[in-house]
Amino acid sequence: MHFANQPLIGSETGNLIVLKHPYPHEVEEPSIYESVRVHTAMQTGRTENDLVPNAPSLGTKEGYLIKQGKIVKNWKTRWFTLHRNELKYFKDQTATEPIRALDLTECSAVQFDYSQERVNCFCLVFPLRTYYLCAKTGIEADEWIKILRWKLSQIRKQVEQRSAPSSQLPP
Repeated sequence: MHFANQPLIGSETGNLIVLKHPYPHEVEEPSIYESVRVHTAMQTGRTENDLVPNAPSLGTKEGYLIKQGKIVKNWKTRWFTLHRNELKYFKDQTATEPIRALDLTECSAVQFDYSQERVNCFCLVFPLRTYYLCAKTGIEADEWIKILRWKLSQIRKQVEQRSAPSSQLPP
């Protein structure tokens, strides 16, 4: 995307960056989206000061999934939204308050699950619970898995960067 004749990228935090020359060689972005979406919101204007500061982050996804209950183990359709490092689920698409918000920084794995009697299922593994979810199609399940795995890889990269020593001093 370009703005005021300069390349524009959006970061995971939602910040918009107008690239100046020289451009970075590596910019990571998930390769899949549920649908083509506009990830940046702009006001009319010709400078980077005209950009809306709180644009949606990259790697967002939303849609209906079927979720297995924690205690009764029944299956219910829920509306899921993935934004930054949170996967929230709601009773339906019109609900304003989530039933629960899952912090993906605590998720250890996302994988296809073949243990259920349903098809197109996958699970998210957390320390205290594993969430079982099913999509309508295999393609949809694959899209959710890919973007959730990409989120987890980004979280791990951030953790590694924070824990890396700031300078390499000899012992």
